[in-house]
Amino acid sequence: MRAPRLLGLLVALAAALGVLGSAPPAAIAATPDLTIVTNARYDVQPAKHRVHITVDLTLANHKRDTTTKRYYFDHAFLAVPPGTSGYRLTWSGKGTPGARVAKRTATYTLLRLDLAQRLDGGRSAVYRLTFDLVDPGGKPTRELRVGDTLVSFPVWAYASDGTAGSTVSVVFPSGYQVQVEAGKIPKPSTTADGRTIFQSGPLARPLDFFAYLVADRPGAYRDSTVKTNVAGAPVEIRVRSWADDPTWAKRVGGLLKTAMPTLGSQIGLPWPSYSPPLTVEEAVSRSTGGYAGIFDPSAGTVAIAYYAGPFVILHEASHAWFNGRLLADRWANEAFASHYAATAAGALKMKVAHAVVTAAARKSKIPLNAWGAVGTESVAQEDYAYAASQTLADLIAKRATDVGLRHVWADAQARIGAYQPVGGGNETVDGPPDWRGLLDLLEADTTATFDDLWREWVARPEDLPLLAARAAARERYARFLSEAGDWRPPKTIRDAMRAWQFDAAEALMAQGQSVLDLRSRIADAADAAGLTAPAAVRTAFEDGGFDAASGEGDAELQAIDRYVAAVGRRPATVSPIMSLGLWNETPDADLVAARDAFAKGDMAGSVAASDEAAASWLNAETLGQGRAFSIGALALFLLVSIAALIAISRSRRRRRRLRMATPLPRR
Repeated sequence: MRAPRLLGLLVALAAALGVLGSAPPAAIAATPDLTIVTNARYDVQPAKHRVHITVDLTLANHKRDTTTKRYYFDHAFLAVPPGTSGYRLTWSGKGTPGARVAKRTATYTLLRLDLAQRLDGGRSAVYRLTFDLVDPGGKPTRELRVGDTLVSFPVWAYASDGTAGSTVSVVFPSGYQVQVEAGKIPKPSTTADGRTIFQSGPLARPLDFFAYLVADRPGAYRDSTVKTNVAGAPVEIRVRSWADDPTWAKRVGGLLKTAMPTLGSQIGLPWPSYSPPLTVEEAVSRSTGGYAGIFDPSAGTVAIAYYAGPFVILHEASHAWFNGRLLADRWANEAFASHYAATAAGALKMKVAHAVVTAAARKSKIPLNAWGAVGTESVAQEDYAYAASQTLADLIAKRATDVGLRHVWADAQARIGAYQPVGGGNETVDGPPDWRGLLDLLEADTTATFDDLWREWVARPEDLPLLAARAAARERYARFLSEAGDWRPPKTIRDAMRAWQFDAAEALMAQGQSVLDLRSRIADAADAAGLTAPAAVRTAFEDGGFDAASGEGDAELQAIDRYVAAVGRRPATVSPIMSLGLWNETPDADLVAARDAFAKGDMAGSVAASDEAAASWLNAETLGQGRAFSIGALALFLLVSIAALIAISRSRRRRRRLRMATPLPRR
């Protein structure tokens, strides 16, 4: 989450100088009559939670006494940062000087410096002013923090107006990494004992000098465990705060404990698995790449800046789900992390700032598909992308409804893609949906359309033709589904649509349409013939074997034609000769067999049976005639044979009688 800019940083105020009231009425002081040149040293003292400031002042009275007038100063005014305390003015001479507050405002504190002795004309004096910037505690966004882990404070220079030559030095103990968040100061040096020292050198315009420094060093972490629940299941989150900042752990841990059940309910998914438990760690924006919060899903850690407000904390908490595993694209994860952070804040009655794409932000507009990895875009483009992504997520949620979005997240988590078959098992995809898969899921799981939002917010110029091809392919796919009816289009078409390979999808649908046209011809022909079409063409179609389906369909049409031809051979009446030809033939049974074989998908068997029936009727007359001739010839043969047998039998009987009537010769 992008860190807010440090706005409203303090600007150094001009020193205000005064004159002794007891001087003669004509004695007045005005810059540069009294000048102040200083050497200011800021010593960071983490153990005391303060920055101790030592200002060595050289005051010079530039007025010259005359014979009638004496010019002197016995006090001066100096503006120091607000929130300072412990003022003490000393010098090496006689008398006791003093420092007291003359005025306090939100932007400065005005000190009255009472000098130990009058500063006469033409003379100068050296004093030392010391005071402290003490960490007041309280709000994490406070500008002044001084601790073992984190130090942040403003740095001023001190001088009279228009006076050059003042210097500033800042000393940090060893171990700190210091960053200049605002203003300018030369790069620091490092001493042998590890201290970091900034030195401004003589300043031409001291009152224009300003710097805001933020420093951190690795310190001891204090771990605590937040126990909460998501979707009724217990959840543990480890909170790691700086040992010297227990307030952060209490603030962040308390919000996580309260918010996680709300976020889980709104998103509609169980708590993602993290082993070890998800760790939320206090950090500075420098260690998070300039962001108020950053999520590392590979390590299961969330770094949240010490000053981050509730929205950032809720945003990073939402990343427990939107972490690159549920959705692939950065913009989508950031979009819905922000969306659910805002909605959870609303449910918890918390006021958070809502992202707005301002006219100024639009000057840095980029398509969200062009939003690169962390650190690759300019600050202005990052700011636009965060605001635009949240705005888009809100628009999507308004159309999809909370229920619709929960369906989308459930499918995304289960890797269920769009274009699921009706009445079939879920078909899964590899990996989380990117901008294409998310658009498809949104339009599959809700009743709304979103491609206009994709054109306005997401798509790069080179993506627009793909969106146009998608629209055309989806129209074709809808017609194809309608024409397919209860036939389920093959998975190859759905895979091509899911992969946005629309040319391939269109080609496959054209092949499939040919099969559907063939299906209609088969259905009409089968109905007319009284046949029941088998499921073979449908099976091949649904399996994506369009060539096999076409081949099977052609075979079925041929089988129908042969069956119809066979039926056409059945005679209206059967003559005795035809009956004789059909003796031992079963053409009607063959037709029954042809119908049964057709219904079972046995086209070869159906054709053979139809051809057998057709042949029986076709050849019945000829076969009957042949059989009649054969029967006649056989009858004649039998008659002749019988007559011959009778004649032979009679001849044998005569010979037998003749032998019996003639006596045998004697020997």
